[in-house]
Amino acid sequence: MIERPQLLNGRDYLYAFLLFVLIFFISLSIEYVAYKKLSSQESATLTCTVVNQYEKSRNSHSYYILKLNCDDTLIYTSKGLYIGDIAGKRIVAQLALNRLDFLGYLKGFYAKSKIYHVEEIDGFKTRLNSLISSEHENKDIATIYKALYTASPQDKELRQKLSSLGISHLMAISGFHLGVLSAVLFFLLGLFYKALQKRYFPYRSGNRDLFIIVALFLFSYVWFLDFTPSLLRSFTMLIVGYFLYDRGLKVVSMQTLFLTVLLLIAFMPKLLFSIGFWLSVSGVFYIFLFLIHLEGMKKLSIFLLLPFFVYLTMLPFSLYIFGTFSLWHPLSILWTTLFTLFYPLSIVLHLVGCGGIFDGWLLKLLALGGNPQTLHVSALAFYLHGGLSLLAVRYRFFFYALTLYSFFILIYAMQNVA
Repeated sequence: MIERPQLLNGRDYLYAFLLFVLIFFISLSIEYVAYKKLSSQESATLTCTVVNQYEKSRNSHSYYILKLNCDDTLIYTSKGLYIGDIAGKRIVAQLALNRLDFLGYLKGFYAKSKIYHVEEIDGFKTRLNSLISSEHENKDIATIYKALYTASPQDKELRQKLSSLGISHLMAISGFHLGVLSAVLFFLLGLFYKALQKRYFPYRSGNRDLFIIVALFLFSYVWFLDFTPSLLRSFTMLIVGYFLYDRGLKVVSMQTLFLTVLLLIAFMPKLLFSIGFWLSVSGVFYIFLFLIHLEGMKKLSIFLLLPFFVYLTMLPFSLYIFGTFSLWHPLSILWTTLFTLFYPLSIVLHLVGCGGIFDGWLLKLLALGGNPQTLHVSALAFYLHGGLSLLAVRYRFFFYALTLYSFFILIYAMQNVA
């Protein structure tokens, strides 16, 4: 079989890199102008959306953290008294900016605040969330579906349960969800469009037209969800991947992933500091790593082994960043596989008013994650995992060493919570 060529070769890498650097510095300059405008004031009254709200405690004192999105700038603030559940709502607040620096502006920063006004966001997303909630009696189940469809926030207790079960990635909309949606849309639209295309305009490329239609739908969805970093990465990679495929170039390669990441960071420097973005990139990295080293494997074997490999290699990220684990955690391999059927089916069921069919099963699943245990891997173990991952790109020996090392981390985790 003739192998598809790469998009870039030899000196092309240098030209592409220089172009991305130029775009990056232009984007960074635009961000700097916005930063100077904001930081020129000691305080500013801004209208922000409350992305998330959670309780923390220190020295037996409880307080509440608000994660705000203020014109695409991430700001954290705290309140000593409970002011009600305002996650997903819009607030008008005075924020102290006297300690703001440029790096903090890019990463997201903490600011003292005084909230003047809280209001519901009266829009399609709010009405959609209300419709979703109306089909469920249990608040946690309703929250799960709202997180799945509209990227709505989850409370801390629910997040811990999902994390201990290893299914946090399923509840936070990411490239995985976009991939499932695009596959379903290609199949359903193809049933109608290809028949029309064959009869009325056979001179056109049916696959290319279908891709444009699906891409427009997915872009609308990504826009509706305010360009979530993981979704933005996935959508951009979908466009880049099809561009390469349509021109007979190799799609499944680290070059594709590398170029997509550079392109996104060049235009949006704030993505450098997004954990969600890098977790999404890491997931694709390990999928590609598996397919590159085991490309001759039968499709059934890939279907069975790929979820297990991705789970193993992403486990150190989960333990290092989130630090929760349970004996039910490895079953996330099964839940991830079943999710490819559950996700599109659940959308259809909600559209016909039967969204509560799976509520009993979901409640039983949540009950398994009711006692999450704290478990972290050390920074040294995490960086060793990263080093093996980079070496595995070039050498198959380190690919197997990475797999074995990740398996030992799983054994370590299970022994510590048994």
